[in-house]
Amino acid sequence: MDLGVVIENKLKVSQWRETASRRAKTVLGCMRSNESKTRSHYSSLLDVGETIPGACSDPRRRLPACNCSLRFHLPEDFPAPVCVYYQLSNYFQNNRRYSVSRDDQQLSGLAWALRHPVQECQPYRWNGSGVPIAPCGSIANSLFNDSFQLFYLQANGSLAPVHLDKRGISWWTDTNVKFHNPELVNGSLPLAFNGTAKPPFWPRPVFELDHGDLNNTGFINERFIVWMRIAALPTFRKLYARIHHDNFTVALPRGTYYLNITYSYPVLAFHGTKKVIFSTVSWMGGKNSFLGIAYLVVGSACILGGFVMMVVHFKYRHLDEDD
Repeated sequence: MDLGVVIENKLKVSQWRETASRRAKTVLGCMRSNESKTRSHYSSLLDVGETIPGACSDPRRRLPACNCSLRFHLPEDFPAPVCVYYQLSNYFQNNRRYSVSRDDQQLSGLAWALRHPVQECQPYRWNGSGVPIAPCGSIANSLFNDSFQLFYLQANGSLAPVHLDKRGISWWTDTNVKFHNPELVNGSLPLAFNGTAKPPFWPRPVFELDHGDLNNTGFINERFIVWMRIAALPTFRKLYARIHHDNFTVALPRGTYYLNITYSYPVLAFHGTKKVIFSTVSWMGGKNSFLGIAYLVVGSACILGGFVMMVVHFKYRHLDEDD
């Protein structure tokens, strides 16, 4: 093999690893439980203009969405990057039947799998007319679909919009290895999904998840990819967006903010709650209380076990000597 080709291939592999490492560090930084954070509970908010308590969360509501607003105050500056999460509680994504209700071959963009979903996707494998659902399965069908808009209250009383960056929120391996759109038909993604149906709980088909960005729609939509990575515990948070320097000297200066929420995701029917969390990372990275607690528990168990074994040894060693 030509030496120039070998060097070029090594450079490509090195660049691939560097990109993957940089992307992983960025996402990992946001996925830890970090130093400064504020959270707001919004499960039972009112619809704008309505006076019925809990109108947005009423399971009898038939409107496609409910618009509500949250006002909160930051007592200190949040430096960039600020990570925005949504948190759900009493939501068991680790249920066995739920966790296997997906088709990884379909999500990888295989045309045959797109129209022949696997058995595990039942009861969201075919629609009522016998058309295959894409993406199929319970995980995709239950996609979190609340949306947020953030505004900063300026000194003159006007509201300045804060940009929420929804790109770069998923794992690099998920976006570039596991999830792919099917091959375009005549340069059209909707034609590639022709002959398939949207999940029953979705308001629009998968190829319309992001109208403004063709590189972030379909199976490669990052919000969708983040949701498809299921959580191990019933209370979990998932990364929604990040906030960088916008029109401010820091990502989020201290002050008053308004969060406009398009409330579409019901949780009170299964006694769940929803929260939105703004979190930042310190210079030492994010703190992870779970690891500290785990180390303390395991260390204490080892010390206790060692003490018990020492007592047993000194108590019965004379019997061994007599034998």
